[in-house]
Amino acid sequence: MKHIPILPCLLLIAGCNAAPDKADSGQKPEATATADTVSLRFEDAKTDANPFTETPILRAQVLLDRLGFSPGVIDGKEGQSYVAALRGFQTARGLDATGKLDAATEKALQEGRSIPATRLVVIPAGFAKGPFVPAFPKNAAEQAKLPALGYRNLTEALAERFHTTPETLVALNSPSTLVGAGQPFRVPNIPDVDVPTTGEDPRGWNGTLERLGVAPKQVAAAKVVVDKSEGVLKVYDEGDKIVAQFPATMGSRHDPLPIGTWKIKGVSRNPDFHYNPKLFWDVSNDKDAVMLKPGPNSPVGVAWIDLNKPHYGIHGTSEPHTIGRAESHGCVRLTNWDAARLAQMVKPGTPAIFQN
Repeated sequence: MKHIPILPCLLLIAGCNAAPDKADSGQKPEATATADTVSLRFEDAKTDANPFTETPILRAQVLLDRLGFSPGVIDGKEGQSYVAALRGFQTARGLDATGKLDAATEKALQEGRSIPATRLVVIPAGFAKGPFVPAFPKNAAEQAKLPALGYRNLTEALAERFHTTPETLVALNSPSTLVGAGQPFRVPNIPDVDVPTTGEDPRGWNGTLERLGVAPKQVAAAKVVVDKSEGVLKVYDEGDKIVAQFPATMGSRHDPLPIGTWKIKGVSRNPDFHYNPKLFWDVSNDKDAVMLKPGPNSPVGVAWIDLNKPHYGIHGTSEPHTIGRAESHGCVRLTNWDAARLAQMVKPGTPAIFQN
């Protein structure tokens, strides 16, 4: 698998210091609607004319993700998020937290099963039909005119579904591989989930979970700890055992992470986002405040987990490859799939400890 260059560090992305507005208003966003009668399941392709030789790092990233210790984007690279995921998993399993893929860690990851790092799947028609926003605007005022902040194209949607990047999908296949309904396509081995059913679903959250490959049933969080020194968000159970971990972007020199013990007030799934330039130091106050519709390319991604500190929360992102490599406006930012997982773990009153 060829290596893909990492984007420059210290990118500053909007999306904090402003809370979503009326996230549970009952409006159903077009881009996140629950799947209709067309299946979103990715069946295995019947033939594999070009077998893929996987690497130990790629396989470990897939297994870590499946076990709840997210390496961020699955890309086959030994980056800081991968090392942190290994340390978190090793701690949870009582192993030496070296951040190295030693024999004991590899055995624990496999859990007695042989799981390949990739699958050759057939892209389902229900997934391939979108809708997509090919000419996705950069300007918030233009974004506010869209009915939903959906994916730009099918490749971007596939990358989020399989917790990776478009560049990695190209590396797993080839630049000439056709991407469309019914086409065979190699992806990281992130399994389908059962069709989610979370009760009343006015904002299409069930469909969002399925399109992100996130099961609705997750371990319950007794507390979450955002650790600035490690660059991760850790989830603990009632026995004070770490049960999940996600790489995170947190704060900047202009908007530092608010150190302290907070509480989660609630979760907004597929939220509208009130973009107020006056709350962002790097945006002109001459710009008008606008309301952005829901979607995976919203500045806060697919979920906003509200804290009892005004204007601060934990949320998703439209740029998953920047997690851990960028700055935020004070909030804690996760990949969309990790934000969706965390949204299913927490509840109002869950402690959220922010520490250096």
